[in-house]
Amino acid sequence: MSLGSILNNFKRMKPLKIALQKKGRLSESSLRLLKKCDISISTNDRKLKALSKSFPLEVLFLRDDDIPQYVEQGVADIGVVGENIVVEKKNKVVNKMNLGFAQCRLSLAIPREIEYTGIQYFQNKTIATSYPTILNGFLRKNNISAEIEQIGGSVEIATGIGLADGILDIVSTGSTLVMNGLKEVEKVMESEALLIANPELSDEKNELLNQLLFRIKATRLGKNNKYILLNAPNDAVKTIANILPGMKSPTILPLAQEGWSSIHSVVQENDFWNVIDKLKQEGAEGILVIPIEKMVL
Repeated sequence: MSLGSILNNFKRMKPLKIALQKKGRLSESSLRLLKKCDISISTNDRKLKALSKSFPLEVLFLRDDDIPQYVEQGVADIGVVGENIVVEKKNKVVNKMNLGFAQCRLSLAIPREIEYTGIQYFQNKTIATSYPTILNGFLRKNNISAEIEQIGGSVEIATGIGLADGILDIVSTGSTLVMNGLKEVEKVMESEALLIANPELSDEKNELLNQLLFRIKATRLGKNNKYILLNAPNDAVKTIANILPGMKSPTILPLAQEGWSSIHSVVQENDFWNVIDKLKQEGAEGILVIPIEKMVL
């Protein structure tokens, strides 16, 4: 099938509707991910939806708390939302992918001047939170009886105004807790952005979703790997090739200078510096490292 035919098929398809947070870091990261997948979105603060011209995708800009509900109801086909929201809301949605950004944690915190002796501190205390479902589950698991004070925002001020003895809230760097005279004492759960979907998508929408997932995976693989080129004496090629297995095996090309070869491969970001040290020890020279935009296995 020609590229023109593929593009025409795309145009005839009903767009996949994706719900994104209207404002904030999660919104920015989600739009940045779509851009890396070559899906351009025209954004405007006053618009509640936007249509991509490069992929059959319609973006709905919503409050993050509402995204799981709209995906469950089919108003949106898929959505990007924090794992904490999905667990709290308990809507019937399917997690299609952990996206690896917007990492944070839900933690219990108390005034920093109070000595914390363990989870029993919260027995018969009052805890303020925007996540009563998650908190209630955590307390039951630990056999703690406490009163839950549900509030919509500014949870961190609850202890300062005498509303609660402690709080359960999102923690990223912990600076907000410090500014409000609090200290983190118990981590309740880790959270990151998820790509969720309605469990009853049509075959056509599932086809589009699979294409989107394919692009996201290729983009994330590229981000987590580096392309590496180096020169090495021929008597070290075998050893260096074992250090750099690549996706299957490294590419080895002879250089104009006799007795030397050029080796091309891929190395994981997490292993990068350890690998570089080993390569240098084995006589590698002229090492070049290039970012990978996308990577398809």
